[in-house]
Amino acid sequence: MSGLTGAPTGREAQRLETRRRLLDAATDEYARKGIAGADLNAIVTEVGVARGTFYFHFPTKEHVLVDIEARQEELISEALGGFLATGPPLADALAKTIDLVADIETRLGKHLFKDLVALRFSPNRPVTEEWREHKVITLVVELIQSAQRRGEAEIVVDPYHSAVFFLLGVYGLLAVTIDADQLRKESADSYLTYTLRSLQPR
Repeated sequence: MSGLTGAPTGREAQRLETRRRLLDAATDEYARKGIAGADLNAIVTEVGVARGTFYFHFPTKEHVLVDIEARQEELISEALGGFLATGPPLADALAKTIDLVADIETRLGKHLFKDLVALRFSPNRPVTEEWREHKVITLVVELIQSAQRRGEAEIVVDPYHSAVFFLLGVYGLLAVTIDADQLRKESADSYLTYTLRSLQPR
């Protein structure tokens, strides 16, 4: 039940705190071992709860990944939203987006980053969302629309499809260039050039 401020209280607050602690512990375990090697017992022992409590909050390991992904999207959207508020050119905005997605690997490590990328392409993804629920996609759509209004992007280009294709390509590119920094930089630069070329006014 929530108080007058809308903040959860009592059992609801306890439930949310347990979920947060489980997610923190699972994030650490996934980062060390990846989703395939993660030990559920290590997670629940760290938090001090039963296995059933974990399954109450997260029916599968993939459900944990969805929540981890949501956390990372929140961080990216906050940073990208602040950057876009300065009114950067389209090229700078897309380059910043690539950098922010790459920062996920820095924060979470290679194992977990690979698992998050795999989740994006998996047909077994446990949650189906509308694209408008993805803040990063929404922001990239908005930056393309702004570029169209400024004459930086072709007006007949579909902003949604362009944003989705761009972000999927970024995740895929970063996933296959782990442990290859120079190749990643060259590939990211080429991908950015290709993307800008596909959007430029004709």
